[in-house]
Amino acid sequence: MKVDQKRWKKFLVAGAALALVAGMGSTLPSAYAGGTIKADDDKWISIGMGLRTSFNAREGVGPASSPGNAGGGTGAPSNSAYDNSFNVDNARIYINGQIHKYVKFTFNTECFTCAAGGNPNSAGVAAGGQAFFGQNSTIGILDMIGKFEITEKVNLWVGRTLVPTERGELNGPFYHATYNGFRTPLYPNDNSGGFNTAGGAGLYGRDNGAVFFGKIHPAGTHLLYAMSVFQGVTGASNTGASLMYAGRLQWNLLNDEDNPGYYTSGTYYGTAGDIFALAVGFSHQKDGAGSAVAKSDFNGLVFDALFEKLLPGNMGVLTVNGEFKRFWGDQLSSYTANGTTSGVGAGNSCGVCVFNGNSWTVYGLYLLPNKVGIGKFQPYGRFTRISPSNSAQREEWEGGVNYIIDGHNARVSAYYTYGDIMSKGWAGGIYGPGAFGNRQDAFHVALQLQY
Repeated sequence: MKVDQKRWKKFLVAGAALALVAGMGSTLPSAYAGGTIKADDDKWISIGMGLRTSFNAREGVGPASSPGNAGGGTGAPSNSAYDNSFNVDNARIYINGQIHKYVKFTFNTECFTCAAGGNPNSAGVAAGGQAFFGQNSTIGILDMIGKFEITEKVNLWVGRTLVPTERGELNGPFYHATYNGFRTPLYPNDNSGGFNTAGGAGLYGRDNGAVFFGKIHPAGTHLLYAMSVFQGVTGASNTGASLMYAGRLQWNLLNDEDNPGYYTSGTYYGTAGDIFALAVGFSHQKDGAGSAVAKSDFNGLVFDALFEKLLPGNMGVLTVNGEFKRFWGDQLSSYTANGTTSGVGAGNSCGVCVFNGNSWTVYGLYLLPNKVGIGKFQPYGRFTRISPSNSAQREEWEGGVNYIIDGHNARVSAYYTYGDIMSKGWAGGIYGPGAFGNRQDAFHVALQLQY
């Protein structure tokens, strides 16, 4: 019987698409997630998804103080009213593939405007809601990376990717130990309105550039290095088109961390064994702060540590994370909540209004050994302090519990925060002398799913 070749090809395509969606034949590590289609050992493509959604109730926030609710205003006096909101914090599609033994690619999308408009959990969202994201559409390119992975020691990623500085940025948000991992001030690449736009410096921790990285194993330890060059701040203070340079050195003294590239996780739930990792990261850009008439170099330095221990006798898993940041930028501390300047000249707004000062956060988590229902409980506590050079200090306590169903792929979190980080502001140009805000209670319930 003669076979209709066109019809046969259609059946093949339909079958491949079904296998892709259903995740048949999945062979990739969980960090890539999703289902895989393989042409041969050197050619494959995978697709996955990520969703984070939350309910948030925060004290002392009403319609008149919505900028403070987004983390970019001066806040409002505490009162009995609570701002209650359901939010979609992230909605992503992951596409990864390989076209040659040494050549791979990543293409990920994000719903950039889903979290805009008053979500106290959302990193990188400032007053103004959707306008904050500049020229980015509702669904836009999050990562677009060409990967040349030659050996463990020598690799090159080019395109739009995460800037290698701190573990906090390289975690996710999907691979943080807690749902809301971003509590200390943001680097410029996580604090602007877009890519290659006037005053832009990247988005969601990403920028356009290149990262050279690798790993060696001196004396049985594991040393990961990453060096990079990115576009950084464009226009505004950077009238000379200077590039931004960043790097990270991470030393694992016990077991290694098995992640894609130079990425990290905030916890491995005990699956990686005992972990003790120390790291330092930096970022520098000439004329990366201030305005066209009052320029300043931007320099950022971060130290972070991860300790994870499988307790003897199958008594669970203890995880401790810590981070210390120091940002320098002479003009940055003078900007106020509305973008105007003090002492730099009237009407000269900053390009990317980031932080000048130091900050630190530390938190501990304990994964209980026994399953309850379909998952395990993981109670935790956290403290964060932000100390600007010329503005009010901010602090926040956080306590909660994660319900771990399938590691980072399926997790429910419930947590409580108390402090003045959100009322005084923690992202954007809100580190001026006039920043104020009372301590506030907040309650959150959140769901994270990945495939």
